[in-house]
Amino acid sequence: MSESKKEQSASGKAMDLKLMLRIYKLASPYRGYLFASVLLTIGYAYTGPLIPEMIGDALNEKVMKSDLNGLTYMVMLILGLSLLNTLMLLARTWFSAFLAQNVVFDLRNRVYKYITRLKLKKIDKTPVGTLITRNVSDIQTISDFFTDGAVTISGDILMIGVIIYQMFDADWRLALITLSVIPFLLIAAYIFKEKVRVSFQDVRQQVTRLNAFVQEHITGMQIVQIFNREKTEEKRFEKINALHRDANIRGVMYYSVFFPVVEILTAIAIGLIVWYGVNTVIRSISDGSPAEFGTIVQFIMYVNMFFRPVRQIADRFNAMQMGIVAGERVFKLIDAEGDLEESGTLKPEIKGNISFNNVWFAYQNEEWVLKDLSFSVKEGKTLALVGETGAGKSSIVNLISRFYEYGQGEITVDGIPIRDMDIVHLRKNTSVVLQDVFLFSGSILENVKLFNPAMSDKEVIDACKSVGAHGFIQKLPGGYQYKVMERGATLSVGQRQLISFARALAFNPRILILDEATSSIDSETEELIQKAIALLMKGRTSIVIAHRLSTIQHADEIVVLDKGQILEQGTHSELIAKDGAYTSMYRSQFEMNQYS
Repeated sequence: MSESKKEQSASGKAMDLKLMLRIYKLASPYRGYLFASVLLTIGYAYTGPLIPEMIGDALNEKVMKSDLNGLTYMVMLILGLSLLNTLMLLARTWFSAFLAQNVVFDLRNRVYKYITRLKLKKIDKTPVGTLITRNVSDIQTISDFFTDGAVTISGDILMIGVIIYQMFDADWRLALITLSVIPFLLIAAYIFKEKVRVSFQDVRQQVTRLNAFVQEHITGMQIVQIFNREKTEEKRFEKINALHRDANIRGVMYYSVFFPVVEILTAIAIGLIVWYGVNTVIRSISDGSPAEFGTIVQFIMYVNMFFRPVRQIADRFNAMQMGIVAGERVFKLIDAEGDLEESGTLKPEIKGNISFNNVWFAYQNEEWVLKDLSFSVKEGKTLALVGETGAGKSSIVNLISRFYEYGQGEITVDGIPIRDMDIVHLRKNTSVVLQDVFLFSGSILENVKLFNPAMSDKEVIDACKSVGAHGFIQKLPGGYQYKVMERGATLSVGQRQLISFARALAFNPRILILDEATSSIDSETEELIQKAIALLMKGRTSIVIAHRLSTIQHADEIVVLDKGQILEQGTHSELIAKDGAYTSMYRSQFEMNQYS
């Protein structure tokens, strides 16, 4: 299903009661603040409309009868009630905001934790920008559900009810005149609500597209520049950005029409009150009856107080809808338990005996990448995997660390199926050094430690010395505190690779996997880290994927792969003696090195 269709699907569930209750359940740890917000909302909805009634009574009963003492008392009551209303409104706003921000804090942590446990297969199929939107923008939208959602709307509706009751209690004729514009207001509010809901939905969709596009192209900016695609990508971005702009403009247009309509209806209601009220007062004066100027003032205040929440309800209703839609999208993500990595419970002491027994694996359906694969590597030994691109070498690495799940057969470590092992325990005892080294923003020290509090600075420095990285690190500004830019952009390929070796050594794994870790390094740097590799492999079970066959001649066993199956297997000398595929590859590289 496309992103836009998913958005529409979510929109269709915008007022799902179960979804609303689930969002409110997020506030369970802060229910005291929720109850306080509800009570303050009810209190404000009841006491707010009392002020116009008290002002009307003061004008009719105290001013018209020149009761200065009574007037002073009424003014003090009105001021006291106004202060109380202000304090209740302030407290409700604070409690609602505190509740919303804490719910956002908890939910964002929960979603990020979920993302870190996602299967790589799911991450491969999901744009990173979409995950960012779920964890940032969508969750922020949920906060509006608590600040401007059902509680606030219920308070507005309650206040409207109290105002209508008091209007009829004061003068039923003026009440009917005041409410005569309500049908027009309801029609306008309904149209506004529907139009803005669609507009908000469109804005959310375009924000997701913007996030995904920008994140992807910033990450791949080097490719964009290498192939001179700047202008093309700029035009593509302009189109997406234009859709986002147009969606926002449509929302602004609806607001710019709705609010003036409300103001016009408010003015009409006030005009009708003044017209009818003044005529009534004039007749009262002519008949010698007491003129109730206070009632006219009271109703004018009621009109302003009545139309303010009516004007806000449509806006708040849409905020609540968008919060529910955002909640549906976030819940849809975190409810997909099948997308999470599955972990066993066993935490045995790992020695490093690895066996693949008739393993079949496919990234999609039954498009098998590995076919009935069987081999083993003993504790402390080194197994090298070679083959053409697409032979299945990296897939084997991914399966050992359980980044992906195999379809058939069994993979065991020390005779125990890896699916029965605790996944954290398995990876704690396994280090993978990749060809494309990823460094995070932070110091070199932090990148080697990976923020592991149990690892000392001395262990980091010792590891860097062992792999030959200490020399170039000392020459950097700040040494080990040198700040690495995102993805290690300020370091050379060789320097990044040396740091990755230091990282692997510092974590002291039982199983070491080198995935073409020297293919991007020049000969001089490669010579520097060969000793580091030998040190890393010493006493550890090692699986090496190598492009340069010269680096694996001393492996205990070499497996030649072709289209997910074992073509040849043996030591370097044994495979050379067979004069088969491995020999052909070796001679080809030897001749290339001679002419290079």
